Amino acid sequence: MAKTTPATRSLAHAGIAFDVHVYVYDPGAERIGMQAAEALGEDPKRVLKTLMARVDGKPVCVILPSDREIAMKKLAAAFGGKSAEMMASADAERLTGYHVGGISPFGQRRPVPAAIEVMALGEPYVFINGGQRGLQIRLDPRAAAQLLGAVSAPLVA
Repeated sequence: MAKTTPATRSLAHAGIAFDVHVYVYDPGAERIGMQAAEALGEDPKRVLKTLMARVDGKPVCVILPSDREIAMKKLAAAFGGKSAEMMASADAERLTGYHVGGISPFGQRRPVPAAIEVMALGEPYVFINGGQRGLQIRLDPRAAAQLLGAVSAPLVA
């Protein structure tokens, strides 16, 4: 597995401190983020999942703890929109340049507005997908939010 991806290059270029962690990705896992947390031996609230959605028809990137579900009304409100919906997997892959299960908010083919669950910013560190299935990046959640220019808001149901 390559440990250099567009995500890691983006972080390195920005001067963000991070560590790369590899785990055995289970393509049959029902909840990918939860499987990553278990494989890494980490609390699910520190292993964040990256979801691609649309708010009022425009693409957005959403980052939240792997053990939580997104509240669409809260997501729409975070971007000042009226409605939100999940993006189809094929559209997310085409937009980001990553495969589902390996979508990172960093180094996407076409950057889009991002939102991060406010609870995550209270953690000393988090894991975020590194742009490849089975590759996680450990970093400061505040540094991640700053690099992405992410809105921090309550996003979970």
